[in-house]
Amino acid sequence: MHASSANPQEIARFAALAESWWDPEGPMKPLHKMNPCRIDFLVTRLAAHFGRDPLAEMPFQGLSLLDVGTGAGLIAEPMARMGFQVVGLDAGAETLDAARAHARSQELTIDYRQGSPEDLIRSKERFDVVLAMEIVEHVDEPDRFLQTVAGLVAPGGTFGGATVNRTTKAYLMGIVGAELILRWLPIGTHDWNKFVKPSEFARGLEAGGVKVTEMAGMAYNPLTDSWRLTRDLAVNYLLVGTRAA
Repeated sequence: MHASSANPQEIARFAALAESWWDPEGPMKPLHKMNPCRIDFLVTRLAAHFGRDPLAEMPFQGLSLLDVGTGAGLIAEPMARMGFQVVGLDAGAETLDAARAHARSQELTIDYRQGSPEDLIRSKERFDVVLAMEIVEHVDEPDRFLQTVAGLVAPGGTFGGATVNRTTKAYLMGIVGAELILRWLPIGTHDWNKFVKPSEFARGLEAGGVKVTEMAGMAYNPLTDSWRLTRDLAVNYLLVGTRAA
């Protein structure tokens, strides 16, 4: 029996933001700003892994993708536009209502489902790509969560993830700076104790059969009001991994 790793308090916190999720100047503004950098990282690595041309109109046609903790679809929608058959998984009903409404307005077909990764393990579903972007720091038992989502990657498939490192720098920038001073995020969005070190992220995935192949940091540039990739993993970081064929 696989118990759910979803945290009821976290689900309620994000459900309360459902109405404003797609507002680029609302509470999710940091994710909107971060999205181009996240998507560029993922598309480049996924295209290389599957031998696809990232400049093609729909480079990932014929491939399946699971977006775990999809929220209102900030990652799911661009992935669907690039040809992936997307399943967006989230535990929050209100959040998924917002996701479905926005997808309809964009004439996108995305299979949004309420539930947990454990539900998909039980139904033996597997996907060419599994994403867990900015979600592991909001679940209970992150090791078990990562092992579970890794188990949803099909043989020969790939995994993409993003989170915040558990460092002093991350506390100062991610909580003191982003929440308390700049008010980029609602106060209480993050708990430093739930941040995940890169070694812990990799260990959880490897327990589920996915080997991490690359990590990259993300840094905010206030002069350009944009995010860029960096070698510094001390705060925000991305990673990709693969399951053997």
